[in-house]
Amino acid sequence: MNTSPTPPRDRFDRLDALRAVAIVWMAIFHFSFDLAHYGITRQNFYADPFWLHQRTCIVSLFLFVAGLGQAVAFGQAQTWPRFWRRWAQVAGCAVLVSIGSWLMFKERFIHFGVLHGIAVMLILVRLTARGGVWLWIAGAVAIALPRFIHEPFFDSRLTNWVGLITHRPATEDYVPVLPWIGVMWWGMAAGQWVLAHRREWLTGPLPRALHPMAVLGRWSLSFYMLHQPVLIGLVLLVLQLR
Repeated sequence: MNTSPTPPRDRFDRLDALRAVAIVWMAIFHFSFDLAHYGITRQNFYADPFWLHQRTCIVSLFLFVAGLGQAVAFGQAQTWPRFWRRWAQVAGCAVLVSIGSWLMFKERFIHFGVLHGIAVMLILVRLTARGGVWLWIAGAVAIALPRFIHEPFFDSRLTNWVGLITHRPATEDYVPVLPWIGVMWWGMAAGQWVLAHRREWLTGPLPRALHPMAVLGRWSLSFYMLHQPVLIGLVLLVLQLR
C-alpha cells in the first residue's frame, strides 16, 4: 500500500492579492459614487470619462482575475459539485444585490450587474475550459461583437443580459455577457498558459507586507457584499453629524 503523503497544493497568494487589488479599487470607486449620490461631492458618474473609463478598467480586472481563478480551479481538477457550490454563492449574492439595489434605486435597480454576469459567464467558461488557443479567438470575437451588432430585440430587461443592445439600459450596474465574457475567456486562456509555462508568476512568494491583500482576496465575495452597506452607513453617519 502506498503510504506516501499527498503533496501539498500550490498556494496562489499572488492571484489572491491581484483579486484584492480589483476589489479595493472597486470599493474606492463605490465610495466616491456614494459621496456624489448623497450630495457630499459633485461628480457625474454617468457621463464623466474619468469615472466611466475607471469603471471599465475595474470590471476588466475583476473579470480577468475571475478567468485566472477558473484556470487554476480547472487545473486542480475542481469537481462539478464543488463548482456548483461556489456558483450558488455567487448567484445568491447576485439576487441579494438586485433586492438591495431595488430598495435604494427603484427603477434603476441592478438586474444584471457584475455578479449576475459572473454567474452566467462562470458556466460558459467552465464548459469551454478545454478550448486552448480558441479561447483567445473566442474572447476577441466576444469583445468585438457588440461594436458591430445592435438589435432592438436585445433592449428589453429579459434579453439585454446578452449585450447586443441599441442603447444602455437604465440601471446602476450593467455587465452583459457580451463583451465581458471575452475578458474572462482571456483570463482563462492566460491562466492556463501561465500554469503551463510560468507557474511561479502565480505561486511565487509575496512580500510580507502584501500578505493581508492575499487574505482579503480569498474573501472577495464576502467583501463585495459587505463593503457598500458599510460605506453607505458611514456616509449617512457623516450627514447626520453635519
